[in-house]
Amino acid sequence: MALVTCSFFSESLETGASVSVVLPQATQAQIGVSGAGGPPGEMPVLYLLHGLSDDHTAWTRYTSIERYAAAAGLAVVMPAAGRSFYADERQGHRYWTYVAEELPGVMRSFFRLSDRPEDTFVAGLSMGGYGALKLALTHPDRFAAAASLSGGLDVAGLARKPERRELFDRVFGADPGPGPADDLFALLAGSDPGSLPPLHLSCGTEDPLLPMSERFAAEASAAGVQVTTDFRPGEHEWGLWDSVVRDVIGWLPIRG
Repeated sequence: MALVTCSFFSESLETGASVSVVLPQATQAQIGVSGAGGPPGEMPVLYLLHGLSDDHTAWTRYTSIERYAAAAGLAVVMPAAGRSFYADERQGHRYWTYVAEELPGVMRSFFRLSDRPEDTFVAGLSMGGYGALKLALTHPDRFAAAASLSGGLDVAGLARKPERRELFDRVFGADPGPGPADDLFALLAGSDPGSLPPLHLSCGTEDPLLPMSERFAAEASAAGVQVTTDFRPGEHEWGLWDSVVRDVIGWLPIRG
């Protein structure tokens, strides 16, 4: 595998941006890493989003994402998005525009990444789980699958917590706060279930965010969306996410 830290100017953010990118590499003499590199032509790609207290380096620092991607022949793009909830912040930067619109094109201009929906996946943890599902629900035609790991999926509920009020007022505005376009449950209710990609929802059973994932999984399943759940023992921590992201990559419908 190749690990690239890519810094470039973002038109959406109007400032420099940083992304960590893992790229498949065919090797013969490397010891301890399985995988024969990416397929001929353009590579399948997973956009992997970080959580509230993280940045673009978190997945490579705290998990074995490189090994898991190598075995799957998968490129992984990990952008930095601050504490934005992947939104066009009311007071801040246009992170939704950046991640949803600008980033894929910039990455394809730099790297040999597929632009086909059947080769494109999105996942994330905590805040990133919310961002991943928002991308899948808003642009279902762009992704073959989406996964949330311990997602902060109920932004309306989180916005009512006093300890999060300053954050959510800055991101979504105190009035009106998160609107229907930001609310995953509203987006799900307004979607054509047949158009949505398969979803994978996981969370630790000792995680305070578990009820959000359980509720979303139940409502999506009831609507007819293809949903896989993985609620296993664990808290809101990297030991769990390292294990789960490996299983998520194994679940992705990566074409051979």
